[in-house]
Amino acid sequence: MSVLVGLIVMLGMLVIVPAGLRLVGDPALDRIRRLWPLFAVPGAVALWLPRGGTATALAACYALGALALAAHAPWRLARTRSARPAEIAVLTALVTPSVAALALLAERAGHELFGFGLGILALTVPHFHFAGCAAALVAGLVCRAADGAAGRFAALSVPLGTLLVLVGYFVGDRAELAGAVVLTAGMWTVALLTWRSVRTAGRDRATRVLLAVSAAVLVATMVLALSWALGEATGLPHPTPTWMAATHGLGNALGFALCSLLAWRRIQDRTHQEGRTA
Repeated sequence: MSVLVGLIVMLGMLVIVPAGLRLVGDPALDRIRRLWPLFAVPGAVALWLPRGGTATALAACYALGALALAAHAPWRLARTRSARPAEIAVLTALVTPSVAALALLAERAGHELFGFGLGILALTVPHFHFAGCAAALVAGLVCRAADGAAGRFAALSVPLGTLLVLVGYFVGDRAELAGAVVLTAGMWTVALLTWRSVRTAGRDRATRVLLAVSAAVLVATMVLALSWALGEATGLPHPTPTWMAATHGLGNALGFALCSLLAWRRIQDRTHQEGRTA
C-alpha cells in the first residue's frame, strides 16, 4: 500500500467515518461513535506495518468495528421502517466501511480475496470509505435539504452506482463501467444541488466556500473516475493507479468528503443553535 493511499485511508478511518456518524443524528449510533477510535487507531497502525500477523490482527480490530456499524443498518431499517431515498443512502453509508475493512484485512494478510490482487484490494479500501460511505451520506443529506426529483435521484443513484462497481469487481470491467456511469450521474447531481440549493440557502461565508469547493472538486474527480472505468473496459488510454490516487483519490478525500462533512457539520450546528434560541 503506497504512502499516499495509506494517508487517504487514515483520513477515512479516523475522521470521515466518525464525522459522518455524528451527522446521521441517530442516538443509537452514539456508543459506536464514542468507541470508534478503539477500532480505527489499530486499523490505521496496520496500514504502516509489513503484511503479516501483527498487521492482520490490527486490521481485524478495524473490521470488527466496521461490521458492528454495518449490523446497525438492518436494525435501523426495522426500527424506522423507511425506504425513502435519503434513508437508503444513509444505510449505504453505514454498510460500506465493512467492505473496505474486509478488503484491508485480506490485503494486510497477503490474501488475494476472491482472486483479487493485493493492489486492487488496497485501492478498494479508500474507494468504499469515500465513494461509498462519504458519498452516500452526503447524497442523503443533500436529498433531505433539497427535496425533489433530483435529490431523490442523487440519493438512490449513489448507492446503486457503488453497488454496481462492487458487482463489477466480480462480473467484469463493463459492469464496473456501468456502475461508474451511474455513480458519476449521482455525484454530479449532488454537486449541482449543493451549488444551486444547499450553498445558497442562507449559509455563512465559510460554509458557502466549503460547499462550493466540494461541488467543484466533485465534478473534476468524477471525470477521472469515468476515464479510468472506460479505459479498463475498452483498453483505451487512461490514468495509472498512481495518478488516480494522486488526483481522483486525494481530490475526493480532501476536496469533496472533508469539505462536505465540515460544511454539513456547520449547517447542523447552526440549525441546533437556532432551534435552542427559537
